[in-house]
Amino acid sequence: MTTVDSINSKFMEPRVANHVPLSPLSFLKRTAAVYGNKPATTYNGKTRTWSEVYKRCCLFASAVKKSGIKRGEVISVLAFNTPEMVELQFAVAMAGGVLNTINTRLDADTIAVIIAHAEPAIIVVDAELTAQLELALTQTHSSEKELIVIPCLEHEAGRYHFAKEILYDDFLESGDPGDSWSLPESEWEAYGLNYTSGTGGTPKGVVIHHRGAYLMAMGTVPAWGVPQHPVYLYTVPMFHCNGWGHAWLNALVAGSIICLKKISAKIIFDAISEYKVTHFGGAPVVLGLLINATENDQKILKHSVQVMTAGAPPPPAILEKIEHLGMEVMQVYGLTETFGHIMHCAWNTDWDNLDFSERATIKARQGVQFTHTEETEVLGLADDKPVPHDGKTQGEIVIRSNTLMKGYHKDESATEAVFKDGKYFLTGDIAVRHPGGYIEIKDRLKDVIISGGENISSVEVENVLYRLPGVACAAVIAKPNEKWGEIPIAVIELKEDTEYSETEILDHCRRSLAGFKTPKEVVFKEIPKTATGKVQKFLLRQEYDS
Repeated sequence: MTTVDSINSKFMEPRVANHVPLSPLSFLKRTAAVYGNKPATTYNGKTRTWSEVYKRCCLFASAVKKSGIKRGEVISVLAFNTPEMVELQFAVAMAGGVLNTINTRLDADTIAVIIAHAEPAIIVVDAELTAQLELALTQTHSSEKELIVIPCLEHEAGRYHFAKEILYDDFLESGDPGDSWSLPESEWEAYGLNYTSGTGGTPKGVVIHHRGAYLMAMGTVPAWGVPQHPVYLYTVPMFHCNGWGHAWLNALVAGSIICLKKISAKIIFDAISEYKVTHFGGAPVVLGLLINATENDQKILKHSVQVMTAGAPPPPAILEKIEHLGMEVMQVYGLTETFGHIMHCAWNTDWDNLDFSERATIKARQGVQFTHTEETEVLGLADDKPVPHDGKTQGEIVIRSNTLMKGYHKDESATEAVFKDGKYFLTGDIAVRHPGGYIEIKDRLKDVIISGGENISSVEVENVLYRLPGVACAAVIAKPNEKWGEIPIAVIELKEDTEYSETEILDHCRRSLAGFKTPKEVVFKEIPKTATGKVQKFLLRQEYDS
């Protein structure tokens, strides 16, 4: 009898024919060949096909190699969501380089820190951002780096000209159209270097790989129900987790990408209407932008629009309002370290007949793992065992997945700290598991408030505060207290022309929360946020930790 072991022993090594490294570069090559005449990018009235985009990516890769850049070297990009940014999601990897997209909203000091840490061989910059980059390079003593400038007609006049610079299209022309490119020898090779948003302090450099990038795109298709040839509006900044991998996704399904350099409620509604957009992504701050738009800016949507939202857990009230605008929202969860989304609130048709607010409450949950995620678990904080599915017992979300980073760039100790004995990745997010297995985040581990021995979820209290009309942003943090150890205080940012007293806020909370969860103080002020709109609670804690 033939045993499994004897069969396996005959086929120990894979061959070139039956083992191809996984990479999103394969999506681009196939779509250019099969759907080359389909629109790929549209910006300022100009559309390029997938065939044209592929040729431009090949030219960029050829030009990079001719410039002497070695495989594995970093190419940093400080640019907006223009067609060039879409191309760079592929072109840098085609050249064997590692793509480092830098947050355009960062101050020059933080940009300087990232550039010094990433040590790029080349920097690509939008002309509008050259002054900002100049300040950063002065601090890093890197003013002689080669720079590729993406032109911006509105900002050509008076723009700083670097000693070594070339316009993006001129750089492409230096490439050889006959040059070839190849997939990496190993799918574990670095694809990108993404820096965390810094909600907890100094950003860390997350190294992602080809295999994870490929699987991220593949797993998103069934989870989001993406058809062939969607029309995708790129509202997610491509500097953030490679724009959630949606450039790779659109190359996979030959989608049409509508590029936006800047966003506003009016711009988004106009684009959806003009281009018949079917899909877009956005953090809760973008959803808030849409639901708070003026009547003049909002448009009645005459077709279905699928929205993916991620970031801080969006309050159910926001999800409910966005659906009233005609948009179908899917809540997802992920981190920079996981290439973006790895969990989603997979919808169950049994919930279709629930009332609107109940459906919104369910959709606010982070849900279950994507198809490309091997395992998500919630481990108890005390016993390190899976928590019961009771919707109450809290634990930390841990992950096993092919879409997990290689590690933190130049930070071995931080890498070891988040990979628990190599078995799980520790997220630092506190959650419960509901009957049926759906996970719901309750807080960041460092944001749980322990008052008189009771655990208080800051997210739960914030959700109650968001029910008040006129609350633009809310953050609940711990303040040291001699009697209770810690007490919850609410920091609230109000919309214009809105007024509340502390008493009104506290009375509202008491109607929905247990006494120990009700904030003991209310502070009205502007709340510090990252450039991507995430609340920086660590800054608030520093301010009130006295």
